[in-house]
Amino acid sequence: MKKSFFAATMCSALALSLGLATASAQEAVSASDAEGGELYFVELAGKPVADGNSLANVRAEKARFLRAAEGAGTEFTVRRSYDTLFNGYAVRISGAQRAALKRLPGVVAVWPVETIQAPEFDPAVGLTPDLNLALSLTGADVVQNSLGYTGTGIKVAIMDTGVDYDHADLGGDGTTRSNSTVFPTARVTHGWDFVGDAYTAGLTPVPDPYPDDCNGHGSHVAGIVGANGTLKGVAPGVTFGAYRVFGCGGSTTADIMLAAMEMAYNDGMHVLNMSIGSRAQWPQYPTAAASSRLVKRGMVVVASIGNNGPGGSAPDGPYAAGAPGVGEHVIGVASYDNAQLSFSVSGTSYGYNQASASPAAPTSGSLEMSKTGTPTSVDDGCTAYADPAPHAGKAVLVRRGTCAFHIKALNAQNAGAAAVVLYNNAAGALNPTVAGTPAITIPVVAITAAQGATLDGLIAGGTTTLNWTSTAVGFPFGTGGLISGFSSFGMAADLSLKPDIGAPGGGILSTIPLEIGGFGTLSGTSMSSPHVAGAAALLLQAHPFFTKDFRIHTLGARLMNNANPTLWSGNPALGFLEQTMRQGAGMLDIEDAILATSDVLPGKLSLGESEAGPQTRRLTIHNRGASAVTYDLSHQPALAVGPKNATNFATIGNFLANAGVAFSAPSVTVPGNKGSATVDVTITAPGAPALGQYGGYVVLTPQGGGRALRVPYGGFIGDYQALPVLTPTANGFPWLAQLVGTSFFNRPTGGTYTMVGDDIPFFLIHLDHQSERIELTVQDRTGQSWRYISDDWFVGRNTTAGGFFAFEWDGTTFHGDKTFTVPNGEYYVTITVTKALGSKRNPSHQETWVSPAITIARP
Repeated sequence: MKKSFFAATMCSALALSLGLATASAQEAVSASDAEGGELYFVELAGKPVADGNSLANVRAEKARFLRAAEGAGTEFTVRRSYDTLFNGYAVRISGAQRAALKRLPGVVAVWPVETIQAPEFDPAVGLTPDLNLALSLTGADVVQNSLGYTGTGIKVAIMDTGVDYDHADLGGDGTTRSNSTVFPTARVTHGWDFVGDAYTAGLTPVPDPYPDDCNGHGSHVAGIVGANGTLKGVAPGVTFGAYRVFGCGGSTTADIMLAAMEMAYNDGMHVLNMSIGSRAQWPQYPTAAASSRLVKRGMVVVASIGNNGPGGSAPDGPYAAGAPGVGEHVIGVASYDNAQLSFSVSGTSYGYNQASASPAAPTSGSLEMSKTGTPTSVDDGCTAYADPAPHAGKAVLVRRGTCAFHIKALNAQNAGAAAVVLYNNAAGALNPTVAGTPAITIPVVAITAAQGATLDGLIAGGTTTLNWTSTAVGFPFGTGGLISGFSSFGMAADLSLKPDIGAPGGGILSTIPLEIGGFGTLSGTSMSSPHVAGAAALLLQAHPFFTKDFRIHTLGARLMNNANPTLWSGNPALGFLEQTMRQGAGMLDIEDAILATSDVLPGKLSLGESEAGPQTRRLTIHNRGASAVTYDLSHQPALAVGPKNATNFATIGNFLANAGVAFSAPSVTVPGNKGSATVDVTITAPGAPALGQYGGYVVLTPQGGGRALRVPYGGFIGDYQALPVLTPTANGFPWLAQLVGTSFFNRPTGGTYTMVGDDIPFFLIHLDHQSERIELTVQDRTGQSWRYISDDWFVGRNTTAGGFFAFEWDGTTFHGDKTFTVPNGEYYVTITVTKALGSKRNPSHQETWVSPAITIARP
């Protein structure tokens, strides 16, 4: 799950990455990595059909918009039209025309259409570890075998790379076919291919009626939800809708995702799983907002929260949670490591994560171990071994750091190693991929930093033997049941608590297309999300009232109330709970969710910034049981997290900082037979870490025994608007820039522009945090205002320390519905950023930058 940078007002909008190693000396940056820039959502003022508007009204408003655009001479190409979940269009338009588009009557917002990279698919092919290990962590095996629920009668939509509907475990006949047209089937009853095999963002989609999977990711997700054959998924009785939005690789765009959501809704799907998304986005972004509308219309929507945790391949800090998972009513899902297979050394078990794109480790046999570094090595295994002989035929212990995992594994493989044991260089789990060329052909497994240090000492002390086993283990022998290293941190930009819940996602066996082996193991929040989607199907089968007298979004609260918070993955022996903005409510427990007779609403508490003082929230407990229940009220603190490190996103500060929690009464009695009662909880934030996030759990324990219910909470410590946004970077952003050939050149002392072709001013800025609003305005040398260049709301942040957004100015400005062509002369552009949840009327909530002199010299 990768985020496409936002690029505002550009006909050739650019979102570039800058290498910090040379940034301080650079006066130019290459434009070769330009992303998108001409695709936008146009949102109209009226509500979509899902929010209660009529189809006739929506289409009439859209017709008025098109007539107004034609009358104004605004040129664009309609790419997609939406009525149900979004009122408007996806269009292709030049940057010069975009400002004119926003001035048309009825237009309330113009959003960039994000580009989303296809999920990584580098499976370890084989039948280990058993999927049932993951099901046992959530109680799904008990629900199937003891309670008898399988999801029968529930339709689950898989928006992904397609589904191999020929796979016998997914209801097919087991015949291997590429581009299969044997569709629909008894289990994959609905679907559509929106793009075609060759599609990637920038190409023209070639849709067809056959959503077969030539990538594999979607089939893996579908198998977790409901495989029924060699493997059993969470809900083996469901039927599927397959909505293919990716080609065989490459990327897709958010407008295609939105079209797939509308089709899933029109097809009557009960649950939608989206194991895709865009990092560090706002809940207001069209795919997130549309997802929340689906929930309001009766569909459960589940989405992965992202793979940008400190142990991921693209690490990020707080506020990395992605859209649509950050949607208000979307169940955003974190990942826990599965129960792990293990090897033993000197009688001690070591649970490991299988590296993606390597052969599965054996479950028997022994290897002598060797090592190439120490627990302090920073570049262990990054160069070819000077003397391969000590490592030939052995399992080589290699520490994470400096170079890619593929390089470390390849150097060991070239030295004749029989296996590689990677260990982390930081606290927590390690879930690596060794994908690359040439392929890795020896098993590669990953363990924690502490496990690696222990093995290093044993190897240094003499002959050490690794024994492969088929034994599955969890903590304390590995990271099974703890949060996955790659799982992203929240909260969302509006300080809503995200993720909502977690489920197994590290090291999950499931179905993959028959053409590439039939079964394989993958890791990611892509794998945890379908566990929750399958659980939603089981819960809907067990309790249909969630779609009747209960609004469907309360189903998420039921799951959250009954989840199990887990210990901090960095050092679980200390007994601290993982941050709520990392694990949400905790590990999914579908057995308890089905057996529960009470619900606490809301299912989570988003407390905002502590600058406003202690926060009081009212909890309402609904009791569907026959008898009254009295709950004692208490509190469990969780760790806090510090602010994002501006130069190293993978560096996370973990703090023991407990909030103060008080209740309006020490206990509450809830009458039976659909009775309800309320209790107020007042939460006072800790004083530190400044500009960090804190959290914990309100606990309701029934007197006389029984399952406790929990409500997670989270908030910001201090003044949220104190977080820097327009942060100067090592390369000196913001810039006034000029595009020369394929590069942007910095013009720190001012620039002259002919306004012909690409010879126009560009403004390059780095945004260190999500922004509520970004305005570009123009003044001449006397200070006279020439109004707006652009005015954009709910802008995401950069996802690398050297990343930047580019804005351009074509010499036109606007105010209201009036347009101005600025004459030749000298001008200055002011960029004003209103911070997240900030007020334009409060100067301390804004940051500004004024450009050097811009001379417009049209010929």
